[in-house]
Amino acid sequence: MPARSTRIHGTRGTHGTFTATQTFDFAVELEATLRRLGMHRAADDAAAVQRELAQPQPDREQISARLTRIAQAATAVAGAATAVHGPLAALAQWLGALGAPVLGLLG
Repeated sequence: MPARSTRIHGTRGTHGTFTATQTFDFAVELEATLRRLGMHRAADDAAAVQRELAQPQPDREQISARLTRIAQAATAVAGAATAVHGPLAALAQWLGALGAPVLGLLG
């Protein structure tokens, strides 16, 4: 995956610079963590995020919808929120304003 870089300016203080490799790595970490936790549907969503991130122009709305579902599932399972918080929050921040619902669920 090429290391193209994206500068994010969003709401709620969400901003940062991420390379395509970093965002993809966050999604890989998220999927692996979810699979270890036995959250296979959420892990499938994380795998779909990886596929979308591999596209030249990732569909941020689609990624946002998937991350929102992952956040809802993770917060519903005791302990899972802690395990996935870091990579999930990082991916939501990468989305900028579209990641706000995910960040809101994470608190």
